[in-house]
Amino acid sequence: MKGSAPFNALIYGASGGIGGAICDALAADARCGRLVRLSRSADGVDITDEQSLAAAAQHIGAEAGSFDLIINAVGAFEVNGARPERQFREIDAETMLRAFEVNAVGGAMFLKHFLPLLTKERRAVFATLSARVGSIEDNKLGGWMSYRASKAALNQVVRCAAIEEKRRNSESIVIALHPGTIETPLTRKYARGKYTASREAAAQNLPAVCAACKPEESGGFFDYAGRKIDW
Repeated sequence: MKGSAPFNALIYGASGGIGGAICDALAADARCGRLVRLSRSADGVDITDEQSLAAAAQHIGAEAGSFDLIINAVGAFEVNGARPERQFREIDAETMLRAFEVNAVGGAMFLKHFLPLLTKERRAVFATLSARVGSIEDNKLGGWMSYRASKAALNQVVRCAAIEEKRRNSESIVIALHPGTIETPLTRKYARGKYTASREAAAQNLPAVCAACKPEESGGFFDYAGRKIDW
């Protein structure tokens, strides 16, 4: 976050690669006064279960109060063990619905219950991890229909949330972030020689983008270097 002022943070997806690395980076930041790590594996908070999200938000709000930084680092890439589609004949309805359930509907439900925990007293950031392939303007290759469409839907949800949140706090920032391709055994086969970042690099890059983002940029879509991505 900006400057040397202390801040409180909540990271959902803390047991995952990116979420866990962000938590470790924030824990080492002397400015981070309170850090809440939240995940399905450790806390039973499932992004596809609205009741568990609602209960967690109510409990955390009562115990910890408000936050200056909230990041949703949960998403689904390969769903039900299926690789992203290359052609329309490969689309499976159940797999596509599952991608939307996690990425779009789950993202919306997380915003619904955790956005109210964003502080209303000063500048604060709510970031959701999206993906560049969710950009309609940037789509030049086609394919990956379920993943692309679910992330595009998530981006629209983020944009709507930013507009609504601005009415409550003119200093609030709600954004979608593209973390880049993170180096893992899963992503290695899709990178095809393109830039990949370590989880540690992502853990430095993403909070830095959140810290640099301005209130007038709320509702935007940014990559790991802070560059704006077309919707």
